[in-house]
Amino acid sequence: MARWENGPGILHGAATDIPVEIAASYRARTRGLLGRDGIEGALLLTPASGIHTFRMRFALDIAYLSRDFTVLAVRTMRPGRLGVPRPRARHVLEAEAGAMARWGLRPGLHLTVVPDNTR
Repeated sequence: MARWENGPGILHGAATDIPVEIAASYRARTRGLLGRDGIEGALLLTPASGIHTFRMRFALDIAYLSRDFTVLAVRTMRPGRLGVPRPRARHVLEAEAGAMARWGLRPGLHLTVVPDNTR
């Protein structure tokens, strides 16, 4: 996809298809998951190479993705932490803590994201 837009999508390549919210604008990336008590599925921040969990209400699983959506690393972060930016990361996937293990996300796994314009 040449230009990403905010909106819903589906993440393929894990053990199950995962509903994602795509946050492509500066405003959507800045807002992220702040003010929420949870998320069903995941939030894809693009472009992004690092995140923080300041003022978050719950712990997060973070997957750093390369330009071609290969998982570089998966981490769990408690609220109030600053993640180390990953130089090769182009996208960051955020979900509730424990979700990525259930989905089978691990380094080396190649994913695809398809915008879902039907919602």
